[in-house]
Amino acid sequence: MLTTDDLRFFAAVSAAASLAAAARTLDVSAPAVTQRLRALEARLGVQLIDRGGRYLTLTNEGELLAERGREIIASLGELTDAVSERRSVVSGHLRLVAPLGFGRHHIAPIVARFQAIHPKVRVDLQLTDRLGHTPAESWDIAIHVGPLDDATPGLTVRHLAPNERFLCCSPDYLARRGTPMVPEDLRAHACIALRENEEDVTLWRFRSKQSGDETRVRIEPDLASNAGEVVKAWALAGYGFIVRSEWDVAGDLLANRLVRVFGDYDLPAAPIVALVGTRREARAARTHRFLDELTERFSRPVWRQGANEPLRTRP
Repeated sequence: MLTTDDLRFFAAVSAAASLAAAARTLDVSAPAVTQRLRALEARLGVQLIDRGGRYLTLTNEGELLAERGREIIASLGELTDAVSERRSVVSGHLRLVAPLGFGRHHIAPIVARFQAIHPKVRVDLQLTDRLGHTPAESWDIAIHVGPLDDATPGLTVRHLAPNERFLCCSPDYLARRGTPMVPEDLRAHACIALRENEEDVTLWRFRSKQSGDETRVRIEPDLASNAGEVVKAWALAGYGFIVRSEWDVAGDLLANRLVRVFGDYDLPAAPIVALVGTRREARAARTHRFLDELTERFSRPVWRQGANEPLRTRP
């Protein structure tokens, strides 16, 4: 007879690329995984894993057990949630995904406070700038910064906060190199690129607030990195222009550590949204409570709490 522990064990194995990877997920040794898998196969009288290839491959029986096992585990989770909700208890496992920089600065503190209020909830926060490479079945809520593409079928989208993008640099850089007057002038200046997501990061787009016309400038970055903190540090040190999210540079602009350039132009906005995943657990009370917490926290974004003070802008 199968137990729920057996189902959870095989769910972890079936989702892994190898038995060694499954062992890391389960936090046990690889021989322990192999031994338990053999014992499970012996008990069922069928082979669940094809051991002939380099990568872990399920047999037909293994695929059946993995699929039906996930359904049973999900149903048990829903039943547990329903019983807990009757007792007004929020519990269970909440899986979150958020971008590296934004997640570290703004989501992680919210997660810690939420778990302190709901101690029966276990929260797993994964920080990554490659949301498109993270299967929706592996998370309940994903925080996304920037425009959404068409690859979000079946996902519920909740708007959390506005977030503009600014072209900026240090006052020291402008003092040394002068201020560009129109976007095309950037070709004669040092530019810094942030390589993240799948965006064309060297094509900077500016839309005139007066005419609505768009100007596209292809930059040749002197410096580039996939880390937002590194890119901003270079700009603060006077190495060139960056395009960064409002949430990241608003404080530096108010403190005059950075200066916004081209205030008469808008760059493509990067709104902050929450995506609700396709897992059944995404309908649980803990998911809705955390969404409500996010909505409340971002109802007045911290990066706009100094909005009454004018951001320092050059033409």
